[in-house]
Amino acid sequence: MAQQNAPPPAPLPPDQLDGLVNRIALYPDPLLAQVLTASTYWDEVPDAAVWAAAHSYLKGDALSAAIQADNLPWDPSVLALLPFPSVLDMMAGDPNWTGQLGNAVLVQRADVMDSVQRLRRQAYGYGYLASNSDVDVVDQGGYVEIEPYNPYLYYVPVYDPFIVFGPPRPGFFVGGAIRFGPAVTLGVTFGRFGWFGAGFGWGAHTLLIDHRPWTRTYVNRGIYAHPYAHPYVRPVAPRVERHPVAAGRANDRGKR
Repeated sequence: MAQQNAPPPAPLPPDQLDGLVNRIALYPDPLLAQVLTASTYWDEVPDAAVWAAAHSYLKGDALSAAIQADNLPWDPSVLALLPFPSVLDMMAGDPNWTGQLGNAVLVQRADVMDSVQRLRRQAYGYGYLASNSDVDVVDQGGYVEIEPYNPYLYYVPVYDPFIVFGPPRPGFFVGGAIRFGPAVTLGVTFGRFGWFGAGFGWGAHTLLIDHRPWTRTYVNRGIYAHPYAHPYVRPVAPRVERHPVAAGRANDRGKR
């Protein structure tokens, strides 16, 4: 209870926000929206990362079925990232960053979104950020949107923030600065975690999950429940394990 009543952290200035979000600013909009919401449940991320690593052999609707069969206890925003073990691993491996990001989303979400756009415009203007076979990059009246070409198929961008948000040195090939990880397939049933209506209303500073505004704040964080259009209802029962686990990967993750 004392933690719930603690005063909110001080807002971060723009330069610190830029340094906070630069590692995820170029994620496709729906993935970025899920990362921002999940970061506000930072205490659930480490366990989710272990589960995701142990079940990384499951894909698409098979993964969604396993989430339901195991009766996993985490918030839907965290469940939404289980198809992305590398993203959860990054978040769990740097808990201070994840907690700071989550607080920023709760306290100053509009500033976080402005920071993302500030960085995107830099990468876009320098030529690093551009459409390709994996993502569609569109300048919508000054707001740079990044969308997957296929809403069921995602590629996580890999890049060095110290490169892509600054002017390229002479002769540097900007087209190779952003790489993409292996394809991540989302099954139709991942709609229950808000995937197919996730994104942003950039001009109004709206974060959307399942086509609905996500309005969790530092003040209401203890009671907030997002109004999913097709919510995942967790049965009133204990968590279980109903299928094989890639024990080696889970153990490796737990030793870090």
